Amino acid sequence: MALDTETLEQLLDSVRRFVKERLIPLEQQVDEADKIPDSVIEEMKALGLFGLSIPEEYGGLGLTMSEESLVAQELGYTSPAFRSAFGTNVGIGSQGILIDGTEAQKQKYLPMLASGEMVGSFALTEPDVGSDAASVKMRADLDGDNYILNGTKRFITNAPRAGVFTVMARTGTTEERGRGVTAFLVEAGLPGLELGAPEKKMGQKGAHCCDVIFNDVKVHKDQIIGGVEGQGFKTAMKVLDRGRLHMSSVSVGISKRLIDESVNYAIGRKQFGQKIADFQLVQAMIADSQTEYLAGRSMVEATAARYDAGERVSTDASCCKLFCTEAVGRIADRAVQIHGGSGYIADYAVERFYRDVRLLRLYEGTSQIQQLVIAKSVIQDAEQAL
Repeated sequence: MALDTETLEQLLDSVRRFVKERLIPLEQQVDEADKIPDSVIEEMKALGLFGLSIPEEYGGLGLTMSEESLVAQELGYTSPAFRSAFGTNVGIGSQGILIDGTEAQKQKYLPMLASGEMVGSFALTEPDVGSDAASVKMRADLDGDNYILNGTKRFITNAPRAGVFTVMARTGTTEERGRGVTAFLVEAGLPGLELGAPEKKMGQKGAHCCDVIFNDVKVHKDQIIGGVEGQGFKTAMKVLDRGRLHMSSVSVGISKRLIDESVNYAIGRKQFGQKIADFQLVQAMIADSQTEYLAGRSMVEATAARYDAGERVSTDASCCKLFCTEAVGRIADRAVQIHGGSGYIADYAVERFYRDVRLLRLYEGTSQIQQLVIAKSVIQDAEQAL
């Protein structure tokens, strides 16, 4: 249920102040130490950030997509590693349970995910499986009332901290593609479940991912999401619209931060006896960035409103994800250019953001996957209209 205007503004103001007073001052420390302080995680829990999208009946804030988008834009104003700390609880770590889980599964896991007591993680990608998500190879074989899971998941966000994994495993044949994939809720610490070393990444230091390795891990059949075998791929696809809109919103927030950093630097930096903000070619870069920021914000807010109205927005969500994540990459590049040599130095935020935003075009579906989704939908609609 949507918040009233006053309550929403109070929430946005609290998040805005948290970002500017607590998170921005810690950005460089987190980047260098590759760790978010535990005290900050506790403050995130207190603000309710782990349960933004989880309904109030399960202990969350129950935000609409439009409200979540506005919060995500505020959170995007700082290093994306901070948002990643609770992002899986808000998105893919909880939404599969919420959309397709049994009531018992919802009652068991959602309150812990909403409070931050438990971190959820989504395990789909494998060493040979990425964009082709329907080709999952990891096996789950029935043995009495249990399934035995074997295989490796790769690049799993928040795996080192996760208490429960949503695991996509093949219970059918390879030829069945997505129809042979089942979603399991697998709790951390089970015998045979191992974690690889955290990956050393280009950016987003402080946000961790690693391999999750399953060696004869026994999982009871009651841990199948929704209790239905072969529905895992459908469950994964159902969470994409909201996830893509969320990441688009984060990209919009980062774009705003990069523009502010660029403008402030251009006003203060002098060359040839005047501030570089007076140079028309610098102004052109600022204008292009501001235009792309406004276009992205308008797209995602309009699509979020349609999502809340119950309309089918899969194509538009892909359009948002494609445009906003590609745009923030261009805006980050211009920000470094405006900073000149200083933009390549770690003392300036734009250097870090330049590395951080590169990932946005890869997860929640690469830009190329979004292009395919969009094109197929447009062509299909045109053929049906003939």
